[in-house]
Order: sequence, then structure tokens, then C-alpha cells
Amino acid sequence: MGERIALACKEDGSPFAAYHALPQEARRGGVVMLHAIWGVTPHLRGLADSLGEQGYEVIVPSLMDAADADFPVEDLTPAILDARMAMGKLTGWGATTLPRVQACIDALDGPVFAMGFCYGGTTAWLAACRCERLTAVSAFYGGDIVAYRDETPKVPTILHFGKTDSLIPLADVEAIRDVHPDLPIYLYEAGHAFVAPSGHHPDSARLAMLRTLQLFQRSGGGKGEA
Repeated sequence: MGERIALACKEDGSPFAAYHALPQEARRGGVVMLHAIWGVTPHLRGLADSLGEQGYEVIVPSLMDAADADFPVEDLTPAILDARMAMGKLTGWGATTLPRVQACIDALDGPVFAMGFCYGGTTAWLAACRCERLTAVSAFYGGDIVAYRDETPKVPTILHFGKTDSLIPLADVEAIRDVHPDLPIYLYEAGHAFVAPSGHHPDSARLAMLRTLQLFQRSGGGKGEA
């Protein structure tokens, strides 16, 4: 349903690729979907298409890769994990990719929402705190949000974590809650990546996505013109 597009950062014109899914019914708004460490995987492209079917225009930017790099053909490739993690670390776990995120926001008519998973969950938190023109943000199991917990989102933001996530200690979640006691932080009976195929927990994934879409709808994502 969607297609690969080319975008460019405003500051320096540097190009990057993204996946773009158009709304298939009355438009509810735009969504910038931020990927896990693996990149713009088949799972995220399919999720973007499913949100398109619900009336959202979705852009999934490639946050770390060169503009001419192919999108992944599988959802995770363990052999390249070390290299991908090194790339993620170089970006400050998403901090230096925010010009790409902002370019996606600017390419969408409002209201514009953001959601992200794992590496993209931390990036979504940073976008909520630093980017312009966002309306609401939903961040899923962002492992390095704790490192940026002293920053404050500028828009309504919700966080999702798994109670048995071996990569994100519950102490980190509580550290975030201590700084932001009024921020909605949801804990699920699941481990890491519970929306993704690698750690999929159907009930948790369904509830987290429901809460995300409810947030978007409360924040202005009602149906517009077809």
C-alpha cells in the first residue's frame, strides 16, 4: 500500500529515505512512526499500512541509514545487531536524528502525532521534548528515555513498558516516574518489543495500540474529509 519516498533535512539538505502510507479513508492526521534499532522493517511498514487503513497518513523515516540504503527485508537480523547498536550509540540513541524527524513532521498536514519503538521509543520521547508542530506522542519501551528523563515533553505523551523487559529495568521506569509523576506510564505483562514479532504479546500490543490511538483521537485526530 505504501511506498518509499525521499525527504531532506531542512538545516543542511541532507537526504534520507522514508516509507509513506496514505490514509485510505477520511483523514485523521499524520503520524511519524520511529523504528527500532533494525530500521524500517517489514513489520513497521505493515503497521504503517494498517494505520493508513484507519485514516492516518504515516511516514516512517530511516533514522540512521544512508539515503540509498535498502529497507530491511526481515524484521531482525541478529548478525548485524552489534553494528546497529554502534550506530544507535553514535546518534545518542536518537538525539542526532531529530532533524529527520522534524522533516517528516513538516511534510505532514496537522495534526501530527509521533510514535516509536525501542530505539525509536527514545527518539519519540526526544521529539516530544524538542521538536515543533507535534500534537501528541506515544513511546514504546524506549530503553534510553531514562537518560533524558530531565527533559519535559511539550505535548501530551504516554509511555509503554513491559514488566518483564530484560533490557529495561523497572528501576529505570520508576526513575522516569519520579521526575514526571503526572505522566501516563503504562506497564504490561510482557517483555521487550511486545508489539514487534520478536517479542509479540498480543494482549499487551492490542491494549497499548488502543491507548495510543485514543490519545491521538483525544488530541485532535478525529476524522476529517475523505
